[in-house]
Amino acid sequence: MKEKIEIPLSKTKIYLIITGSLLFVAAGIWLLFNTNLYVDFPLKLFRNPMIIKGAGILSILFFGTIGILQIKKLSDKEPGLIIDSSGITDNSNATSVGLIEWNDISDITTKQVMSTKFLLITVTNPEKYIEKAKSGIKAKLMRTNMKMYGTPLSITSNTLKYDFDELEKLILTEFKRNKNVG
Repeated sequence: MKEKIEIPLSKTKIYLIITGSLLFVAAGIWLLFNTNLYVDFPLKLFRNPMIIKGAGILSILFFGTIGILQIKKLSDKEPGLIIDSSGITDNSNATSVGLIEWNDISDITTKQVMSTKFLLITVTNPEKYIEKAKSGIKAKLMRTNMKMYGTPLSITSNTLKYDFDELEKLILTEFKRNKNVG
């Protein structure tokens, strides 16, 4: 590959994620202060005020974190993804670690959870990339990915100005091309 392919972040998609996060935070706050509304709920578990408050708190914490991370991403001027002869430089999500070198990649597979598709980037030395994490939370998220999927690295098009199927084709083509070179 001679040229560098840069895929920008999609501000529209980021704003949509922020809006969704705010709605879930609002729902969490509502659950937190309206636990008595579920006394007639058919499932006994969901009549328990502690369960309802717990769900509200988890919603606030989880979606609040996602919202904050996306707000930070709005001011990010770097491209979401760069694909060149060195590898894939990922700046698309919370667990992005920068450059993933072609020589380190052993496999690329697609996984779908619910309606979200993502590429799993399997590397020969996962610890090398987990150590690149800039925070303990990021490293913990990457270790969770490692336990669930066998690799700490994943790429989605959720925040990119690019269709997932096209992204998948592009990355797989460049992986094959650059694996044959090295």
